Amino acid sequence: MNLGKYRNIIFYIATIAAFSFLIYIFIIEGQTLEAGENIIIKTNNSSTWDNFLESFKTNLHHPLALLLAQIVTIILVARLFGWICIKIKQPSVIGEMIAGIVLGPSLLGMYFPEFSAFFFPKESLGNLQFLSQIGLILFMYIVGMELDFSVLRKKAHDAVVISHASIIILFALGIGLSYSFYKEFAPDGIQFTSFALFIAIAMSITAFPVLARIVQERNLQKTKLGTVVITCAAADDITAWCILAAVIAIVKAGSFTSSIYVILMAIGYVFLMIKIVRPFLKRIGDLQAGKNTINKPMVAIFFLTLILSAYTTEVIGIHALFGAFMAGAIMPENAKFRTMFIDKVEDVALVLLLPLFFVFTGLRTQIGLLNDEHLWITAGFIILTAVVGKFAGSALTAKFLGINWKESLTIGALMNTRGLMELIVLNIGYDLGVLSPEIFAMMVIMALFTTFMTGPALDFINFIFKSKKTEEENKDHNDAQYRVLLSFDNPESGSTLLKLAHDFTKKMNANKSITAMNIAPVNEMHAYDINEYENEQFRNVIDTSQELQLKITTLFKASTDIESDLTNIQTKEIMIFCSLCSGNQCMKEVYSEDF
Repeated sequence: MNLGKYRNIIFYIATIAAFSFLIYIFIIEGQTLEAGENIIIKTNNSSTWDNFLESFKTNLHHPLALLLAQIVTIILVARLFGWICIKIKQPSVIGEMIAGIVLGPSLLGMYFPEFSAFFFPKESLGNLQFLSQIGLILFMYIVGMELDFSVLRKKAHDAVVISHASIIILFALGIGLSYSFYKEFAPDGIQFTSFALFIAIAMSITAFPVLARIVQERNLQKTKLGTVVITCAAADDITAWCILAAVIAIVKAGSFTSSIYVILMAIGYVFLMIKIVRPFLKRIGDLQAGKNTINKPMVAIFFLTLILSAYTTEVIGIHALFGAFMAGAIMPENAKFRTMFIDKVEDVALVLLLPLFFVFTGLRTQIGLLNDEHLWITAGFIILTAVVGKFAGSALTAKFLGINWKESLTIGALMNTRGLMELIVLNIGYDLGVLSPEIFAMMVIMALFTTFMTGPALDFINFIFKSKKTEEENKDHNDAQYRVLLSFDNPESGSTLLKLAHDFTKKMNANKSITAMNIAPVNEMHAYDINEYENEQFRNVIDTSQELQLKITTLFKASTDIESDLTNIQTKEIMIFCSLCSGNQCMKEVYSEDF
């Protein structure tokens, strides 16, 4: 018998047996040490099954188990509603906001109060709040990194005029609105100044991240309009967060004079971050130039900068989120470096932690409090004021600066987007006790409405200004007897498809038009590096077209629903060459019946 092949099994069994016997001896001998000790032996007349059930119920209510169950439920519901909104051509953030309200007292708590009390007990909300705050800190860090200061510097004049005009107009309207609502809706003991300032800043803010995604989805990023509106939103964000920091300081101090020291400390903090910390981070970023990865010590330095910045602003009294935003804004401006760092933070922040904030906001939103016609009229008046103030303020200012009516109205519609930024401001006001539950619910509804209306408003503006020039361009394009669409997902497959299309259509000569199209998921694109990404995608295709002496049109689109967008574009083409799989695993040719 060959024992060699059983050597490992024999060793394994012998080791387990020997040391199990040793453990048994220790336990038997250890029990002799119990003599003279006050050992309490639990006696329970219940059955084993009852004991198991009692233990299981205790485990279900354990804070960690409850938190994990809440996170799983929140992510699933948020993704479901986000997917539904994407399908109806709305930003996914709207679905996540709605998911928060659905899981809160406005729906789940109203129709299933026992389940809501079990799943979201009041004592568990503190854990959700702290985790959601971490998510917000990471999110604001990303927002700061997505600001492109080179674009801001180039387009600063028009952008600052438009954004500041839209802020000051709505700020004044918000304070005027507060004058009407103060007696009825301000919490007891809150000064009019504090109440009015928070209402004004909440109404005048624009959601830069949502706006940037919409601009990408509609292929406006390379146009003058897209550049202007992105810059306007960035300038609006920077200004609004600076104003918010001052408002928080005033509210906490009780008056403007009392807040002077806090504001001076905040100015000193900004000076320190720009003049000392930013050059230091730039030197560290320069060490990373040309590398495709970021090592862990460097990641630790940037995360420490984020945490220390957030901690400093929280201690000063202007909220940790301002510090996180500032830490992102002073990151090295190298687009590749920022992209790599955002990729490290984004998935955890946006997929795991940020939905917790939406649900936490939903748990605070009690739409059932608006149980009177007068309250709904008030909410409608708030929405009307917010829409007219931001839309008209931005559009009329843009028109005054010489921008045509279509683009001016488009800027107004996009600047009216509030999204997540609005909810952040509202939650800060609620935590400070400045906003009552009723006014909080009204403002949440306003944030949802203004974000939801952006897409339809843009479609309506495009419908009104449908120009003859566009129709003529389409007519010229349709004059080609054969039209070819190449849809590819990476530069190599694009070049291969172009050669394949050339082989099929080389006898058509001038009677053909070729369009090379690349569709990228919008959530993988960042506003500041989209041009570099597009150039990289089309470089091989353009080189191949020059080799083959082919005239081609390039089409780049950032999309939330690639399959749907591809289908819509394909209906306009006669011959389609498509490669959407990674590498070149799947390549197919699709011909229309007309061909």
